[in-house]
Amino acid sequence: MQTQECQARDRAHHLHPFTDFKALGEEGSRVITRAEGVYIHDSRGHRILDGMAGLWCVNLGYGRQELVEAAREQLEQLPYYNTFFKTTHPPAVRLAEKLCELAPAHMNHVFFTGSGSEANDTVLRMVRRYWALQGKPGKRWIIGRENGYHGSTVAGMSLGGMAPMHDQGGPCVPEIAHIRQPYWFGEGRDQSPEAFGRACAEALEAKILELGEENVAAFIAEPVQGAGGAIMPPASYWPAIKAVLAKHDILLVADEVICGFGRLGEWFGSQHFGLEPDLMPIAKGLSSGYLPIGGVLVGDRVADTLIEEGGEFFHGFTYSGHPACAAVALKNLELLEAEGVVERVRDDVGPYLARRWAELADHPLVGEARSLGLMGALELVADKATGSRFDKSLAAGNLCRDICFDAGLVMRSVGDTMIIAPPLVITRQEIDELVRLARRALDETAVRLAKHAATDAAQREEIRA
Repeated sequence: MQTQECQARDRAHHLHPFTDFKALGEEGSRVITRAEGVYIHDSRGHRILDGMAGLWCVNLGYGRQELVEAAREQLEQLPYYNTFFKTTHPPAVRLAEKLCELAPAHMNHVFFTGSGSEANDTVLRMVRRYWALQGKPGKRWIIGRENGYHGSTVAGMSLGGMAPMHDQGGPCVPEIAHIRQPYWFGEGRDQSPEAFGRACAEALEAKILELGEENVAAFIAEPVQGAGGAIMPPASYWPAIKAVLAKHDILLVADEVICGFGRLGEWFGSQHFGLEPDLMPIAKGLSSGYLPIGGVLVGDRVADTLIEEGGEFFHGFTYSGHPACAAVALKNLELLEAEGVVERVRDDVGPYLARRWAELADHPLVGEARSLGLMGALELVADKATGSRFDKSLAAGNLCRDICFDAGLVMRSVGDTMIIAPPLVITRQEIDELVRLARRALDETAVRLAKHAATDAAQREEIRA
């Protein structure tokens, strides 16, 4: 299809996720037609460096024929069978075994799902079932974080703390509470990062005491908040959180949907921060996005109870452990391991990105440039000295995002925070290109914002005259 034809047919029939349908219909979709390495190509012939690895997921990059072949072979042999009713198949068995080999030592079981959202629905069911089997059915409350993201299903949206999602008919699942996020730049600059991290952990304890320890089942959080704006917690945060959870016998759910499979330079973000979670939802990088698959890695404490005392667990999905998806995920993990991709993020390209990304902090629009592994963020500000933001009506982040696309770079905006999470196979030379394109987009954003300010000033002067 030609671009305009594709846009017209898309407009006529396709409702996109997280989209203003009317606005998209007026503007027309961007049509992506092919990809290789760290680049995507649109229908107009533009090559674009994918600074977001799709949606945080194409860890091995595009065009890996090994993954295509793994899918083909499995589809020819066994394209589908379910894992309900005491049934399994070799791809699910092999993938479960491999995941537990890579996971922290106390995690030896996995429940498969089709996505990260489904994984977090599963978490909610497992957590409440665990405590009921422990003879504590009143422990039902789950505490999440404001601006945390755990998917967009009813349970995932409820566990997450994103106000725009809650404003559209949610949260829908009862007995879920939220506490402040460890977002130092946005909410804590009146304190040192260390003091702010401890204060956020104190908020967790305060919420536990408010609800009653006997009623609180779990705390759910991403090691690094992804969709909330690549929010990297102060060093004091996770040690203090761990202490609170241990004190009150609360389960820890570390949402690894984004951080898992090498993003932070370890197989799981929990390992980077020294966490020992009871459950870890996984997805995205599990298959490098080539086929949809997710799951929950379950710690021995919970798994042993579910197995020995639980009877039938009335939960599951048609595509839990889908054979083709499992085969691709297994091959993806084997390639990540064989090529030393995770170690390369930790020892080479992660530190290199940190050095190059930090250079952007000198830009007039940037209040903070932060990164960890292959995840980074830029805070756009109107005044570097005070860190004050642009008026929301300017939508500075969205403006910068659109300029990035035109310049040949995918960089996502979360409000006025610009974020990146490129494929883990990105090279140093491609990181140089990414930073160069980001700076060019920042320059153009500054020019357009200045023009807007000048126009506003002229209009105000005209009105006064």
